[in-house]
Amino acid sequence: MGLISLLSSCDAFNRPEPPATLNSRYNDQQPALSGDGRWLALVSNRNSSNEILLYDLRSEKFMDLPGLNQSNVILESPSLSRTGRYLVYISSVQGRPDVALYDRATRRAELLTQGYRNWVRNPQISADGRYIVFETARRGQWDIEVLDRGPLIELDIPDGTPVNNEQ
Repeated sequence: MGLISLLSSCDAFNRPEPPATLNSRYNDQQPALSGDGRWLALVSNRNSSNEILLYDLRSEKFMDLPGLNQSNVILESPSLSRTGRYLVYISSVQGRPDVALYDRATRRAELLTQGYRNWVRNPQISADGRYIVFETARRGQWDIEVLDRGPLIELDIPDGTPVNNEQ
């Protein structure tokens, strides 16, 4: 009986829970703040892999991002829209970076530059979530590209804010 309790207590020490606060003993980097100042996205190794975490500064806790962090994928350079609905980042599978978008409302991630033949880095998303800018090596040097997600997307706007339809 004593051996079983000793083994179970050792097991508990081998798998510590990651801390639920900022500024832990883990490597946290590349912070991005939402336009409304509530959400903080960051890259961390808290769960023994490189992943993007989302921290609610108001409630002081980390939020679940189902479908975002996957094994064998390196995520970096997060950028948030106004209320944190949209998260743009670099997703590298087998060393090939792509610009990706995660929608917190639908809990879905999509690669925006899949099949794109050039290197990409440093994506940023507009406050309303319609435009994404990133650096690309298309011409053999780093240039800026703007991706327009189109007028039919659901914009990230605060409730009750009128939408200006000027084109």
